[in-house]
Amino acid sequence: MASSNKSKVLKVEPLDYKDAKWATLVKITYTDPEGTQRDWEASERLTRPKGSDIDGVGVVAILQNSSKPNEPLRILLQKQWRPPVNATVIEVPAGLIDPQETPEVCAVRELKEETGYIGEVVGDDFGVSPVMFNDPGFCNTNLRMVHVTVDLSLEENQNPQPSLEDNEFIETFSVPLKDLWAECKKFEKEGYAIDARVGTLAEGVEFARRWKLN
Repeated sequence: MASSNKSKVLKVEPLDYKDAKWATLVKITYTDPEGTQRDWEASERLTRPKGSDIDGVGVVAILQNSSKPNEPLRILLQKQWRPPVNATVIEVPAGLIDPQETPEVCAVRELKEETGYIGEVVGDDFGVSPVMFNDPGFCNTNLRMVHVTVDLSLEENQNPQPSLEDNEFIETFSVPLKDLWAECKKFEKEGYAIDARVGTLAEGVEFARRWKLN
């Protein structure tokens, strides 16, 4: 349950831009279509590597067992408490990209570090998404979603052990992919926050089911 996480916000105070390590606030001056000059307040990340078009990746990891092809597919999720929303959030594995790193390499690395699972990026043009902006009305943070399969029949995936940093407290679990929408509704009732990437994935699965897109 969300209430089992003992993390809590102690205080919130202004942050001087000179002390910011991860993000900063900026004022953007621009002209609208009619030529009127306007201002816009926004946030910018400070961590995007030089030459990279993204800040990081989100990993959609589908668990399957090649020795049991009829088993229902499951999606790998995480529970992680996030200070900005003061809640435990249902998320997909994700992380910032390293300099000179491709989205595919970043996704496999983050998946292994955060969950212990070793995955393989989908081999066609569905493997990596277009660049996506999380909240373009507020910040320039962006990412690519990387779609990965994890074969549970492989020896390296029998007893996955994450390699978490000392400030990471992540609980990994999975749910049936076809039930993702219902699971999100259930988690919300239990007090969890739903990451937009998970919620959007759930909507997509439900759209496909309701309108028989396949």
